[in-house]
Amino acid sequence: MPTTPSQPGSEELKSLPFVQRLTCTINEACEVTGLGRTKLYELIGTGLLTTTTVGRRRLVHVSSLQELLHVNPAEPGGMKRIR
Repeated sequence: MPTTPSQPGSEELKSLPFVQRLTCTINEACEVTGLGRTKLYELIGTGLLTTTTVGRRRLVHVSSLQELLHVNPAEPGGMKRIR
């Protein structure tokens, strides 16, 4: 079976750490947060998560996920310290 040549740079995108990505899919956001789709759409509706739509595809801004969960990649363990 012939293989289709991959797009240039597609391998680089697959190996890009999640925190360095600009966006992720709803399914990926569910996976990394442990939240369900209904809760994510609720958070999007209230403005706590920001998204962008390209065609029919909705992409969640990774930075808004990090802000929601108080994630700071510069800190050890990736979490902000609460004082």
